[in-house]
Amino acid sequence: MNRVVHFEIHTGRPEETAAFYREVFGWTIAEWIIPGVVLPEEHRYWAVTTGSEKEPGINGGIVKRPRPAPDEDKGVSAFVCTIQVESVDAYLNKVVEAGGQIATPKMPIPGVGWLAYAKDPEGNLFGLMQVDADSV
Repeated sequence: MNRVVHFEIHTGRPEETAAFYREVFGWTIAEWIIPGVVLPEEHRYWAVTTGSEKEPGINGGIVKRPRPAPDEDKGVSAFVCTIQVESVDAYLNKVVEAGGQIATPKMPIPGVGWLAYAKDPEGNLFGLMQVDADSV
């Protein structure tokens, strides 16, 4: 199958980025340690568990960004992950409270739900989707 099975968030500040996603979404994030191996700073890796294995979804990681972050004025040059939430409004508030920002306000996707885009403090874009078949 050609299915997305893992994601990675690139950042210049892995510990702070992990704290943001823990605070906003309650994800479990821990540095991946290989016993007896000391990884160079640029190869450190944080494993991200987004939920129970019994629920649909994927897990991922946080890695040190290998190059400077993209300019704010540039378009997205990566995959954008969308996270299903119970309330887009509530999660947009959590994003802002945790130091992120709203990139695109909540909008209806008729027959599907509500969608908004946000950025973490490092400027990484992600979507928030609230399922609501009655959305207008």
